[in-house]
Amino acid sequence: MKTNNNTILITGGATGIGLALTEIFLQQDNCVIICGRRKEKLLEVQRKFPEVHIKVCDVADAGNRQALFEWATGKFPEMNVLINNAGIQRQIDFSRGRNQLVVGEDEIAINFSAPVHLSALFIPHLMEKAEAAIMNVSSGLGFVPLTIMPVYCATKAALHSFSWSLRHQLRKTNVRVFEVIPPTVDTELDRGARGERRQDYRGVPSSEVAEATLAGMVKEEFEIAIGQAQGLRMLTRQEAEQIFQRMNGSW
Repeated sequence: MKTNNNTILITGGATGIGLALTEIFLQQDNCVIICGRRKEKLLEVQRKFPEVHIKVCDVADAGNRQALFEWATGKFPEMNVLINNAGIQRQIDFSRGRNQLVVGEDEIAINFSAPVHLSALFIPHLMEKAEAAIMNVSSGLGFVPLTIMPVYCATKAALHSFSWSLRHQLRKTNVRVFEVIPPTVDTELDRGARGERRQDYRGVPSSEVAEATLAGMVKEEFEIAIGQAQGLRMLTRQEAEQIFQRMNGSW
């Protein structure tokens, strides 16, 4: 698939992997639209990259998602790439009861419901384009979970399954479905959990994820597994259990 002259919408595009994707796609002469909940972060990106278009949107909210779809397709009718990148990561200990689950942001809504709903909204629009794509950012933890973040890992496993099914459903259309599978990435998303794990390894830079994403699009590599995530994706069940025990042995 071509990596230039696209019109690309990136959810969660103001920080972390989303910001790295924003930068690399701008370098490839694309029109880039980013959305996020924090207006100040969006404006910060726009000050650095004046050509970026921004929209405040909380993808956890179905009404916000509908409004984003109507705004994006109305203002940018040529939009042909949707990148479902927005995500949150929480530590939840179910042995302590329900409080940690119900207090705080909803990982299921942001990490899974939003990509499913946005895909459903945009697919008819994308099918009208000569070349189009949906790109879902999952995680190596969707293949082997880290038990201190059970809901996060489950949403990424679900997103992997959804991407696989959606790719098959759309195989006879012009809409390609990519899945980006990062390992641990040095972003603010992982820093709290990394401290809890007493982990010194910071993860790969978000720029490495963006570069691999671009290369995967060119090669039409529909599951773009990066770094250690490549190994997690290819594990047999027995190997996965061994890795699981090593990752979670102190829990």
